[in-house]
Amino acid sequence: MIKKHGRKRFVRHFADRLKELSWSGWRRPRGIDNRQRRRYKGNAPIVNIGYGTKAEHRHLLPNGFKKFRVNNVQDLNLLLMQNRKYAAEIAHNVSVRKRKAIVERALQLNVKVINGNARVRTEESE
Repeated sequence: MIKKHGRKRFVRHFADRLKELSWSGWRRPRGIDNRQRRRYKGNAPIVNIGYGTKAEHRHLLPNGFKKFRVNNVQDLNLLLMQNRKYAAEIAHNVSVRKRKAIVERALQLNVKVINGNARVRTEESE
């Protein structure tokens, strides 16, 4: 299993002092005298390319697969040879009847489905 290093939370300059600034809404400081932009010691780091994920780990889920969105049973056939690299994710607007068919076909093809019982669970409880 691939373990990506923890995500760095970048804090917007002055977000701790001003109520109207969001902590999560990153904006690059652009002021001519801004300490953070000039990278003075003791200031929060700025977003840059060095914090990026390794190319081979990018877009990987915690289980080691990459996502592939599936809308119907025919889309699963594309994953026939790639079932160890990609996992199927059923699109949000697929009906319960088609979801059951997709999950059934995925078992035959040995394709992992991320959200196989997503809508089925809520429909059965009602």
